[in-house]
Amino acid sequence: MRRAVIDRRTTETQIVLAIRLDGKGQYAVRTGIRFLDHMLELVARHGAFDLRIDAVGDLDVDQHHTVEDLGIALGEAVSQALGTRRGINRAGYFVMPMDETLAVAAIDLGGRPHAVVDLGVKVVRVGDLQTELVHDFFDGFAIGARANVHVKVLYGRSSHHRIEAVFKAFARALRVACSRDKRLAKMLPSTKGLL
Repeated sequence: MRRAVIDRRTTETQIVLAIRLDGKGQYAVRTGIRFLDHMLELVARHGAFDLRIDAVGDLDVDQHHTVEDLGIALGEAVSQALGTRRGINRAGYFVMPMDETLAVAAIDLGGRPHAVVDLGVKVVRVGDLQTELVHDFFDGFAIGARANVHVKVLYGRSSHHRIEAVFKAFARALRVACSRDKRLAKMLPSTKGLL
C-alpha cells in the first residue's frame, strides 16, 4: 500500500496529513483557508488520491506559514508513499482546460527540488486565499517531494479559473508521475542509479 502520514508541528503550524496514492479521490480537508481547502480537494479528486488534512496555522499573523507548510507536508507524504520510487513513471504532464482558461503542469519526481510557477494572476486574493502564496505552496511541495514542478497558465480571464486549472493540471500530472509502469517493474527510472 502506497500511503503515508505526516505529522508536521512547528511553532507556526500543526499539520496532520495522510495520503494514499492508489486511492479513489476521497478527501477530508481542513486548513482554515477555504479556497485552499477547495484546491486540495481538487488535488485528491483529480489525482485519484485519498487525502486527509487537518491543519491549524497562525492565520492571525498571515497565511504564509500555513500554505507553505502544507505544500511541504504534501510533498513529504508523496515522497514517503513512493518509497524507493522503483517502477514509477517518474514524470508526468497535463494540459487542463477550464472554460476560458488553459493551464499546463509538468512534474519530475527525479530527486531534485525546483518549482517554476507562472499564474499571471493580478489580484491579491481569490476567495480568502492570498494569491501570491500559490507559488509558495508549489515551492514547498517541490522541496518536500524532491521534485521539479512547473505550472503555467497559458491564458484565461478569471483569476479563480487560473488557479483552479493549475491545481487540476498539477493533480493529473502528479497522478501520472506516481503511477506504476509495468514495463519498468522494479527498475529505478534513472540511469544514475539514484533518485
